[in-house]
Amino acid sequence: MANAQGGGQRRTPEERTKRVVDTLNTVFHLDNAVSGQVQTVFMDYYKEQDKLRESMQNGGGGFDRAAFQKLMDDRDEKLKKSLTADQFKKYKEEIEPALMPRRRPQQ
Repeated sequence: MANAQGGGQRRTPEERTKRVVDTLNTVFHLDNAVSGQVQTVFMDYYKEQDKLRESMQNGGGGFDRAAFQKLMDDRDEKLKKSLTADQFKKYKEEIEPALMPRRRPQQ
């Protein structure tokens, strides 16, 4: 099982949410209402992601790709209600990949 070794602490849901929302605000110039909706979507997503990760670690189970995929799908459905179709497409194709944590090659 791959553990973060020497990678430091994982960012809190609040820190991760702020990073994403700040990026989306910069790129899309979201108004306050939409920015607030997007912030709620990501905060809920990151909190659920952390709960899922913790339950898998405590349960000794392996990585449950389907459970994480469902979280992402739910998040994306909520985002589609807040962003325009073009904004969502740009988010999925350009912004989301750039926000993904980089994994260092194994040595």
